[in-house]
Amino acid sequence: MRLDLPDDADDAEAAAIAAAVRAHVAAGEADDGDGNAERGWRGRRWRFRGRVETLQRRRVRVPTAAPQDAWTAAGRTDRL
Repeated sequence: MRLDLPDDADDAEAAAIAAAVRAHVAAGEADDGDGNAERGWRGRRWRFRGRVETLQRRRVRVPTAAPQDAWTAAGRTDRL
């Protein structure tokens, strides 16, 4: 999948767009019954941390109690 972001999008907008697309893709995968819903943060927490580091150029610690929904988590990156 190729994602084209607007040229004038700042880091927060780019993160929100990426999170929305990821949530949409994840919802489609969950509908396919691949078992992601039971998996929780396992394996995704560090990937999310890396995504925040790349897009916002800062390191965060993603607690295990953080929202597992990508859209909600992306909206709370300022608190991580």
